[in-house]
Amino acid sequence: MYEHLKNELDYIIENKQIKTVFQPIISLRDGSILGHEALSRITCNSLIENTEVLFNTAAHHNKLWELELLCRTTALEAAYKFMIPPYSKKLFLNVNPNIIHDEQYIKGFTKSFLSEYNIKSENVIFEITERNAIKDLDLFIITIKHYKNQDYKIAIDDAGAGYSGLNLISDVNPHYLKLDMKLIQGIDTDNLKYALVKGMVEFSKASNTSLIAEGIETYEELEMLIDLGVHYGQGYYIQKPNAAISDIDTGVLNAVKRINQKKNNMNNNVISNIYIKHLCTSSYVVNPDEKVSEIYEIFKLNPNMSGLCVVKNELPVGIITQEKLAFKLSGQYGYTLYQNKPISDIMDKTFLAVDYKTSVSEVSKLSMARPNHKLYDFIVVTEDEKYFGIVTIKDLLQKTTEIEISAAKHQNPLSGLPGNLLIEQRLTQCCSGMDNYTIAYIDIDNFKAYNDCYGFEKGDMVIKLLSNLLRDNFAEEQFVGHIGGDDFVVILNKSVNESYFDDVIKKFEYEVLNFYNETDIRNGFITTINRHGNIEKLPLISLTCVITNNTGKIFNNIFDLTEHLAEMKKAAKQNKYR
Repeated sequence: MYEHLKNELDYIIENKQIKTVFQPIISLRDGSILGHEALSRITCNSLIENTEVLFNTAAHHNKLWELELLCRTTALEAAYKFMIPPYSKKLFLNVNPNIIHDEQYIKGFTKSFLSEYNIKSENVIFEITERNAIKDLDLFIITIKHYKNQDYKIAIDDAGAGYSGLNLISDVNPHYLKLDMKLIQGIDTDNLKYALVKGMVEFSKASNTSLIAEGIETYEELEMLIDLGVHYGQGYYIQKPNAAISDIDTGVLNAVKRINQKKNNMNNNVISNIYIKHLCTSSYVVNPDEKVSEIYEIFKLNPNMSGLCVVKNELPVGIITQEKLAFKLSGQYGYTLYQNKPISDIMDKTFLAVDYKTSVSEVSKLSMARPNHKLYDFIVVTEDEKYFGIVTIKDLLQKTTEIEISAAKHQNPLSGLPGNLLIEQRLTQCCSGMDNYTIAYIDIDNFKAYNDCYGFEKGDMVIKLLSNLLRDNFAEEQFVGHIGGDDFVVILNKSVNESYFDDVIKKFEYEVLNFYNETDIRNGFITTINRHGNIEKLPLISLTCVITNNTGKIFNNIFDLTEHLAEMKKAAKQNKYR
């Protein structure tokens, strides 16, 4: 079917009718740009409809090498032209797996060649698509190892679109795994897609592979992917491909931050958001060219040292632990064999590295997901990908235990929301000059009467109903706390009035009717016996909400603030039942 397109193909290649457009790949944690995928586009009118047909035609007529060369050169020239050199982000280049081991291709990616474009090999990622059948798998795997040894990174593209994808992923052990857009589109409404991507997230933890979701087109898809823990994303919702490089739209960045804030606040455990940098120690580092014998001597002089990080141009490139070095040098000829070799020959290049602003709890999950033989390796901490320090497993476990104890101590056991200590900390921040804030004091009316009539178990269900509604509606914006009993506080980082809370009040007062019997709902009150032994009719449960913010009275300390809120709540209740 591609016979009649040969002339079209020849014209495109000979006249260089290809341009490069870039689509950003961003972190789904903070919106920062990981890098850009270089995409080729045909610039002339042609019977060849798109690049997929173009490459299929080239494969049919044995012109893949010529087309790949044109696309690669155009991409590197565009990267140099449109991006401020030296290019410090990741540049994702699509490559056919049957071309990547060609001698000409390998020669075309020497470090000296890349230096002409001010691009480092560690910033080049080869995207290998699942859809292309690999003719010689053994040769392909050898080639991949060659590129990895040259500090290039590997990404498997269109994961989930092929039938032999899992075998390919296992054989290649890529740095990045790009989830096919068909898996991503509609993931917020498709349980099967959700389950598949969730499984890939668990796989990524075990394999230390970063996931990139392709084809994100809606806010809902973005929200679901962040909730699942996918690392990176690209797609039209984030930014369409363009010949020029531009910043990510602030609306998209705010959406990413807002969704993450909501996710992190689901447990409202402020302590668990301690950054790993607070556990970090600055360890002795070595360069890749240092001899094994020299590293051995360092360990002999420092028997308590867990290991060393190998750093090149400020970037961590490997680790070596004392235990694994000793094992490598053991045996009759171990030391003789390795003593004069550079440490880069035996260092571990597949180590766990995390950004210094990663939470302790997240690092704990990542470290425990490693294979058994790596569980006790130290963790490398980076800042802007540069070496920052290390964290030992001992320090990590100690801090994680502290966090769990603190969480149990400072959270309300019924609602799971922060208790009084954390509430006081937030209120103190408001008093100390926070730019914009609103503090809402929310109380359940007639809760004691309901408890007396329906019992504590039903009463606990009412408390949980309100805590869940407040969490779902306001945790995204700032802070929800449980003072105790039927009292709650919401602290927003903006100024609003009481009507802002009307919707959640109406929703609570509607849904709480599910916890009454039909007679009480029909009557509109419950009948109970008061402390004097008399029968008394009391209204059904409702909510009282009072607020204060920085546009009104200024408070110098937390005592004045809480006293003011208590007075407002008392006055509001008196007016309601007067």
